[in-house]
Amino acid sequence: MPQKSKKMKPLVPVNKLILVSALGFLLGICGILIGMFWEQIFNTMLNKEMVLRPDSVIYTRWKNPPLDLNLDIYLYNWTNPEDFGNSSVKPILEQCGPYRFREKPDKVDINWHPENASVTYKRKSLYYFDAAGSNGSLDDIIVTLNAVALAAAAKTKYWDVMNTRMVNMGLSVYQQELSISKTVDELLFTGYSDDMMTTARTMTNIFGKKVEVPFDKFGWFYTRNGSAELTGVFNAYTGADDISRMGQMHTWNYKTNTGFFESHCGMVNGSAGEFYPKNLTPDSIVGLFTPDMCRTVPLEYTEAVEIEGIRGYKYSGGARAVDNGTLYPENECFCGGECVPSGLMNVSACRFGTPAFMSFPHFYQADPFYVDQVEGLEPDKEKHEFYMILEPKTGLTLEVAARFQVNMLVEPIKGISIYEDVPRIFFPLIWFEQKVRITPELAAEWKLIPRVLLGGQIFAGVLFAIGVIMLAWYPMQHLCFGRKNRRGTSSTNKIHSSENGVVAELKALQNHKDTVPEQSPLLEKSTKSLTITESNGKKE
Repeated sequence: MPQKSKKMKPLVPVNKLILVSALGFLLGICGILIGMFWEQIFNTMLNKEMVLRPDSVIYTRWKNPPLDLNLDIYLYNWTNPEDFGNSSVKPILEQCGPYRFREKPDKVDINWHPENASVTYKRKSLYYFDAAGSNGSLDDIIVTLNAVALAAAAKTKYWDVMNTRMVNMGLSVYQQELSISKTVDELLFTGYSDDMMTTARTMTNIFGKKVEVPFDKFGWFYTRNGSAELTGVFNAYTGADDISRMGQMHTWNYKTNTGFFESHCGMVNGSAGEFYPKNLTPDSIVGLFTPDMCRTVPLEYTEAVEIEGIRGYKYSGGARAVDNGTLYPENECFCGGECVPSGLMNVSACRFGTPAFMSFPHFYQADPFYVDQVEGLEPDKEKHEFYMILEPKTGLTLEVAARFQVNMLVEPIKGISIYEDVPRIFFPLIWFEQKVRITPELAAEWKLIPRVLLGGQIFAGVLFAIGVIMLAWYPMQHLCFGRKNRRGTSSTNKIHSSENGVVAELKALQNHKDTVPEQSPLLEKSTKSLTITESNGKKE
């Protein structure tokens, strides 16, 4: 009888198949979603950590930067002051320095303002003379322009005759000259006393607001060491409501306009100096607010460079930064009543009326007119360029070289004896440089960011691959088993066919035997032979 075919059992239970397939589907979808949105997810988490707040990762680094800060100061020694009245002889200047000071910055009087996501603070720094890193001593004698006498004389340009005569008499009584000789220490942080300053401070009731003498001594960095008042009160955005505004200035001295320049030139904007805009491009202009100049200095893209293995964009101070309308009409409001050829920034209003003009060192990027006025200056991009290198995606500062020069305008002043016959010159006095570079340790930390981004993409790919494998595992197994089963069935059929063939042959032989006649001639012959043999035997 034919046997009943056995029903094949499934390879795995149906419930397990559904569970594994569902899990594989979920893993595949997760892999796709993570791959698509991992960078956005990571940036969101990073931005949350980057927000400036008391408990954030960057707070300590913002308050007390972990970098070695050096302030290098160069002074110009005037070698021929006796020839200043001779129009055929230029002032000859000799650069001295650098005189290096190690700076330990701090931020004090910190107040948080959640209502507009900003923080108010003051800057305070301590400076320590670094003799080993300096080219000279604090006892070096420098011959330079008499800035106190010049400042006093310059104020009389718009005064009446009576007040001008009083200032002229004071300069004569105190034997003020065009030049002075002071030590480096006196010219920088310690300062020196001057009889003109002392007298002016006691005569404020006569001159009123026309004469504003905020210090009892003169020194380019006098009262700056350990003081939190000199650079004013900063208010910058923390990025809590908009990470793109983090570190940008909101107010300075509680005002959105400095009051020293007209129109947009007086607006308080740009970076406070610690954080810069994110997602920078070569078309971006980076603004840096500088309280010593009471304005924002624009920096433009120049090239892409690599610092400590991190690719950054270099933004430099070009002609636009030091122009006052000569080349860029929108800068005309920076003239401050004294429009001069491109290359100098008039900061007189910001410096108590002193005829002070800021430029890059050695008049770099300035009109050649300024370099030709004196001897001893050699503008050099490598030594005198103002620039900063930023990581474009995050705005991280990789390297900064902040370089500025202080100049004073010397010109004939009617009614002031010692300045009646002098030439009109923008006289260089001092320049300083603060250069900072990211440390290898901080760079190594920052390099983790692209690695984390890559790791997230790899993780997403692994999840997707596992999901696909789980989805395809049982179908593939079923397919492979089916092929094997079909091969086994085919072999079994062949064996059965062979067995059936043998049986058929055996049956055919049997049938053939049954059909052979008993009186066959062959059988007869055999029988006869047997009989003969037997009879022969009997006869024997």
